[in-house]
Amino acid sequence: MKDNKKTATGTPRSRYTELKQMLDERRRAIQAEVQGKMRGVREEGTWGGKLNEVLDAVESAEADIQEDLEFALVQMKSETLNKINDALVRLEQGSYGNCYECGEEIAEKRLRALPFAVRCKECEEAREVAEQRERQLARRGTSGLFLDM
Repeated sequence: MKDNKKTATGTPRSRYTELKQMLDERRRAIQAEVQGKMRGVREEGTWGGKLNEVLDAVESAEADIQEDLEFALVQMKSETLNKINDALVRLEQGSYGNCYECGEEIAEKRLRALPFAVRCKECEEAREVAEQRERQLARRGTSGLFLDM
């Protein structure tokens, strides 16, 4: 039987507890990944671990690409971590799990897949369609400028 009592923020306690646990677990996992990667960089002195090796031009280029990819991945994980921290703040404030657009509850399945989602699936899809339409109109407007020349 589920506990239907509400928290101070008005969220049903069972949903609040489940969502908080999910966010905390995701945050811990990402923090561990980022910290592990940063620790590895400090120990090796470089992203690719090739500090003291002599590399030919191809190996050097491949090492540079690998370093760039690893750095980009750490940046993305850090950004995700910030979004999860923001989601935890919204959870404490009572606004987490509700769509910014329509105010309806975001499906738990969506929150598990994308824990920092701020819109329900329908509103997010509508926003994406509107953005795509705006980009297409902007491109048409830009291409029209060149026809006048």
